[in-house]
Amino acid sequence: MAEADSFSVSVADWQRDETDIAQIRRRVFIEEQAVPEAMEWEARDAECDWFVARDAGGAIVGIARLTPDAHIGRMAVLPDWRRRGVGSALLQAALARARQKGLARIGLHAQVHALGFYARLGFAAQGPEFDEAGIPHREMFLDLTE
Repeated sequence: MAEADSFSVSVADWQRDETDIAQIRRRVFIEEQAVPEAMEWEARDAECDWFVARDAGGAIVGIARLTPDAHIGRMAVLPDWRRRGVGSALLQAALARARQKGLARIGLHAQVHALGFYARLGFAAQGPEFDEAGIPHREMFLDLTE
């Protein structure tokens, strides 16, 4: 288990961090989860709020984004850093930004194996399971006004 000070989470600077964010996305989504590369990159990436988790040496070990239309996505943590609080810290940072922006409701597409993770942080699943990039997902929402 990681010590609380073994990583830190901050808002990314897209211009500075884009290449490192892309490396995490490539490793986790494209290589590990076999997401087709054409589905991974989006023109709106630069318009999103990005959050990065960095190890003590400053290397990015996890990422998340908040889109302008109030969705959290591209949550990815490198394998060696999973189950060490990185994902929760990234999600909390994204939720804090959403609240700061006055957003009333946040949505996301959760991989089915991660439903419990998001549920523990207050998200509720809605609707049926669906396929996204060959991976089963469910839509989840969290009301921020309660």
